[in-house]
Amino acid sequence: MKPLLAAVLLSLSAGALAQQSVSFVEPANGATVSSPFKVKFAVSGMSIKPAGDMTANTGHHHLLINAVPIKAGEVIPVDDKHIHFGKGQTETELNLPPGNYTLTMQFANGLHQAYGAGMNKEIKITVK
Repeated sequence: MKPLLAAVLLSLSAGALAQQSVSFVEPANGATVSSPFKVKFAVSGMSIKPAGDMTANTGHHHLLINAVPIKAGEVIPVDDKHIHFGKGQTETELNLPPGNYTLTMQFANGLHQAYGAGMNKEIKITVK
């Protein structure tokens, strides 16, 4: 009976991990926007906490502009292409010049270490 219980618990844990994800509330993938425009983030299966808080299953958003996602466990840099929302913000207003952009939302822990699969989401937009 114990192996069956272990299998059930492992299955439940895997299901919980599969439910952890981030998404863009707006803009939609493929949208054409005018600057400035609003960007809203969402997270499922985890809670938002400010930078520095290392509570399990928590973190905060980062927005990457025309940058590749950060690998799990690596620290997200601080520069013009990697915007940190360490106070726990879930939206911002961007002012970008006209052009095509890839926006990547990346969720990370209190030390800005990126979470793995499912905790980043990429969309493409056009700023007119």
